[in-house]
Amino acid sequence: MENTVEKLEEEGRRKFLRLFGGVVGGGGIAIAAGTLLTEAAATEAPAKTDIIPAIPGYDWTKHHWAFGVDATKCIGCLRCVEACKVENNVAKDPNHFRTWVERYVTLEGEEHARIDSQQDPVNIAAAGAEGKYRFANRYKDAKVEKAFFVPKLCNHCTHPACVQVCPTGATYKTEDGVVVIDHTYCIGCQYCVQACPYGARFFNEEKRVTDKCTWCYHRITKGLNPACVEVCPVSARVFGDRNDKQSPISIFLRNNRVNVLRPESGNAPNVFYVGIDKEVS
Repeated sequence: MENTVEKLEEEGRRKFLRLFGGVVGGGGIAIAAGTLLTEAAATEAPAKTDIIPAIPGYDWTKHHWAFGVDATKCIGCLRCVEACKVENNVAKDPNHFRTWVERYVTLEGEEHARIDSQQDPVNIAAAGAEGKYRFANRYKDAKVEKAFFVPKLCNHCTHPACVQVCPTGATYKTEDGVVVIDHTYCIGCQYCVQACPYGARFFNEEKRVTDKCTWCYHRITKGLNPACVEVCPVSARVFGDRNDKQSPISIFLRNNRVNVLRPESGNAPNVFYVGIDKEVS
């Protein structure tokens, strides 16, 4: 059965490459979206949701993972970003991240917040070294009316757009609610990158595949927290199993009025926020 599935997936990959002329680069898609989705669906490989992961002692049908972010606690230290890079072997350069932090600053007399992240050139210069990340103290002489930090990552949506557009089945949703990528089947077309409304995916130029946050799936299936949650010094990041009513995430959701990013997208995110305003999307 396994050989049959692999054969069908490989056949789908070859058909896809013939239809669209190979891997799409970073410049966008020249084919109309309607045609793209129709043709991709016609060559899509069998879904992998019936495949149970070979993880000793772990049953993904018994868990429902979710993530919480308390923006009122985040101090923008970026330890989470550095820990994620190390844990998941993400390139140390300032342009590739599985998780990142945005700073929102509203100055007196201004209607809209100024937004920057560790990828901002001024912040890159302030870090002083590749693999180190920090926010420059650019507002030290300004009259700040409001300021807060917002950690961001893959939202592991209930209805993920990235899964819908993947032509090979490389991106799929697990039974426990996590959206992952099987790089064995990823052809680097980057349709998932363009479909994600949260900017949570990036293209790995070295490996020629897409990448994103997996909530450290290799850790959570062993009873550990994601690396970013583990290192947060103020507990701004919360993770847990919603099937467990006493888990950190269940308590977080029960005790707070939470929001999700871009609810109008219909993706139904599973990252829940406290302390953000309407300017955060």
